[in-house]
Amino acid sequence: MEASGEDSSQLTSFKRRGAVLAEMLAAVVVLVQCTSALPPPAATPSSAVMPSPSAAASSASEPPAQPAGGSVEPVTAAELGASWRPGCPVEPGRLRRVSVDHLGFDGQTHRGELIVHEDLVPDVIAIFEQLYRLGYPIDKIRTVDHYSDADDELSMEDNNTSAFNCRLIPGTDEWSPHAYGRAIDINTLLNPCLYASGYFEPRNAAAYLDRSRTDPGLLHSGDPAERAFTDRGWQWGGYWRTPDYQHFERP
Repeated sequence: MEASGEDSSQLTSFKRRGAVLAEMLAAVVVLVQCTSALPPPAATPSSAVMPSPSAAASSASEPPAQPAGGSVEPVTAAELGASWRPGCPVEPGRLRRVSVDHLGFDGQTHRGELIVHEDLVPDVIAIFEQLYRLGYPIDKIRTVDHYSDADDELSMEDNNTSAFNCRLIPGTDEWSPHAYGRAIDINTLLNPCLYASGYFEPRNAAAYLDRSRTDPGLLHSGDPAERAFTDRGWQWGGYWRTPDYQHFERP
């Protein structure tokens, strides 16, 4: 059935309003879709984030600060205790007590004392300052009179670093360079002394006869710590036919 003219006009008006309404709804839908598609706000770094293991290791391995300068004092026979006696090849007046900083195995700075010949004082201060800057760890530095009868074996078993001790070369009638204050033994437990017979010192150093070990404080040929001595004209016992890995001497 066909519609009348008035009905047709009303129908046309209704369709126009419907079309406008449909366009408005479509716009709203598009607006909602665009809004939901916006990227989320940028994330901000969290203060609770921990550094990576590599970053932490880098921070922990920073080189130590500059050591304090070495100090030098004369020594007397009384102060040398059992490490000196009448008849020794050098008089106390030719020896000096040298105090130096060293980096311990705990990563902290420690102060130690060496008795050396007066001629070697500048060398010894420079060497130990270089060892400190290299980060080379030294367990302890004590004069041997801290041990009963200045016993070298006790000092070595304690991994002690020391210099002067009026004693003979073991198995000989010759004075050791230590008796002149011209030798230093360093990290003695980690760097034992070997003899052709197979005997070694200190007696508790069997584990460190294996020189392929890379423990901190072990000395190897060409190490920066070894070069700190040998570049200044000192001789290292590690090069001897029967090695003495702890021993440095200045002829």
